[in-house]
Amino acid sequence: MLEPLGYKPRLANNFMAISVAYLLNILIPKSGEVSRGIILDKYENVPFTKGFGTIISERVVDLVFLLLFTLLALSLQFDELYSYLSEIFRPKKILFALLFLTVLAISFFLFIRFSKSKLQQKLKNFIFDLKEGVFSILKMKRKWAFLFHTIIIWGLYLASFYTATHALEETSNISIGVLIITFVVGSFAFAFTNSGFGSYPFFVAGILAVFGVAETAGTAFGWIVWTSNIASIIFFGCLSLLFLPFYNKNRT
Repeated sequence: MLEPLGYKPRLANNFMAISVAYLLNILIPKSGEVSRGIILDKYENVPFTKGFGTIISERVVDLVFLLLFTLLALSLQFDELYSYLSEIFRPKKILFALLFLTVLAISFFLFIRFSKSKLQQKLKNFIFDLKEGVFSILKMKRKWAFLFHTIIIWGLYLASFYTATHALEETSNISIGVLIITFVVGSFAFAFTNSGFGSYPFFVAGILAVFGVAETAGTAFGWIVWTSNIASIIFFGCLSLLFLPFYNKNRT
């Protein structure tokens, strides 16, 4: 996505920037996306606003794939999944959150549209550069390769989740429908919290209990999946933090 903007960051720096981003997301939700843009700016001269814009595009694509998995899960076990999610996410709270975000968005738009302050001009320039990064996905030369790799990433994510079910006898024989539903619930927990810290096993155990898996087994399974993910994130993230300055010390 950076290529049509005139940038070709090195693979190693891309990988390490993503690894550091995942590591920081454990501590502060979504701070990793900012750090990734900063790292690319520092080591690859990719302007932060443009790099951050492409990261937003990536997240939109990921959200689309997560929603596709959600629709698949709903088609397989609608009643069970709906009853479980409705207990956790109260409609009134969701409506209030949407209303608050709408008011915030309208206020921000009016400020950008009518204000003449220096802050308005800075924000306007920031949004312009950000927009260029976001819409770079439409200018990609290799759109099909991007889509193919995205499918591979999500396929491997689901495959790793399936592999973990064989760690416990209670989860080794769950159906493909239950597998996808549990995967979706766990993905939402991971995506909308600080990498699922403390919440991932709870959500996974809750949805598995709906399908007859004992709470203790479901909780243990959730911890197995979460711990294995977090262990790899910490390992590669810490190595990247240490190695980034050395890898780029001779950069001109």
